[in-house]
Amino acid sequence: MDAHRRPPKLMDRVKATMSVKRDSPRTEKTYCYWIRYFIRFHDVPHPASMGGSEVRAFLVPRCGTPGEATGKK
Repeated sequence: MDAHRRPPKLMDRVKATMSVKRDSPRTEKTYCYWIRYFIRFHDVPHPASMGGSEVRAFLVPRCGTPGEATGKK
C-alpha cells in the first residue's frame, strides 16, 4: 500500500456517497453543480476551511434570511 496516497477528492467523495444512497444521476449532477458554485463563490478555498458564515453569505442573497418571507410582491 502506498503511504503517500491522497484521500479522494471532494467531488469523488460526493459522487460515491450519492451512489451508495442510490440517488438519481440527475440529483447527483444538480448537487455537484451547487457544490462547485458554492466553492467558486468563495474564490476556491478548501471546503474544510469554510463554515456557517460562508454558507450564510452564499444563501442569504439567494434565499433570504431565516424566517423572512421569500415571496416577492
